Amino acid sequence: MSLIVLTSAYRLRSICRLQRIQSHMMSSQVEPEVLLERVGSAGVITINRPKVLNALNLPMIRQIYPQLKKWENDNETAIVIIRGAGGKAFCAGGDIRAVTEAGKVGDPLAEDFFREEYILNNAIGTCRKPYIALIEGITMGGVINLSCHVSTEKTLTTLPQPGKGLFPDVGGGHFLPRLRGKLGLFLALTGFRLKGRDVQRAGVATHFVESKKIPELEKVLVDLKSPSAEDVSRVLESYQSQSSLDSEKPFVLDKHMSDIDRLFSSSSVEGIVQNLKADGSEFANKQAETLSRMSPMSLKITYKQLKAGATLSLQDVLVMEYRLSQACMRGCDFYEGVRAVLVDRDQSPKWNPSTLEEVSEQAVEQCFSSLGDKDLTF
Repeated sequence: MSLIVLTSAYRLRSICRLQRIQSHMMSSQVEPEVLLERVGSAGVITINRPKVLNALNLPMIRQIYPQLKKWENDNETAIVIIRGAGGKAFCAGGDIRAVTEAGKVGDPLAEDFFREEYILNNAIGTCRKPYIALIEGITMGGVINLSCHVSTEKTLTTLPQPGKGLFPDVGGGHFLPRLRGKLGLFLALTGFRLKGRDVQRAGVATHFVESKKIPELEKVLVDLKSPSAEDVSRVLESYQSQSSLDSEKPFVLDKHMSDIDRLFSSSSVEGIVQNLKADGSEFANKQAETLSRMSPMSLKITYKQLKAGATLSLQDVLVMEYRLSQACMRGCDFYEGVRAVLVDRDQSPKWNPSTLEEVSEQAVEQCFSSLGDKDLTF
């Protein structure tokens, strides 16, 4: 069989899979994928796809954005609360399976999803009303830290993007460099998992509240009358002070913070890897082994993203990250990462280029280049 026939057959299969995904996404649901309701003085968003860990898709974004803007300008709505249904996950990030299939066949969903997701996240980050995310359960990727985040002992956060041929997007380039020392860079490059109270201790969540107190906290919040941001903060602080669970345990990375700051201080990813290998400690060896499994291109993009994002506004970071998202759609590592992690699940991606040394500075720079009239605008 010729290469042309094989390529055509592959493309046809991808188009058929994309059509099935889009049909499923757009079809009427017995349960709506996102619930938008007014409760007391609060606008409440419930991400309602528990079977897929509340992964966010384009139709959901297109429902949430106009309602958020309406609530922001509505005098009857004092605060906005977002939560996940099902108890297992707050949100597992964007629905990258659909984006993967779209990118393979050049479908505009690959552009539209990232563009509209980033516009929504800018709206969250700049919302004039207090915006509180109750991040119980699995919380992955770029949905982290564009609002007040309340974690519980059930919260699990990670930034797995370099392992999927991506980068920590949706404002990751803004909040990660602003964590203490080199912690943000460490989390971004390694995908280290934070659990429970450690999510707040790292600065990823703003507050920690025990899971059993969340329903009561939510009731107090929705019953507030014309609250200021300070009023909301006082309520969150009060419930945090009532939550003693795991308070005696040290931050999981406390004993490694000086090592992280030292080992991840370098002018390049290659330098970080050299630092880790030269150190030779159990902790350093583990991080070196972790980085060896990541996409070399994604590691270099992520490093440059955080370095640039440290001095940029949220909007400028999102413009940068949209350029990076489209570069990933044009490349191959994103599709290979999704295949290895989510489709075949063999956990053995074949990255191209396969080593850090093979990733040229010019190739990285091109990922940050302007898209002209296709650049993200607000």
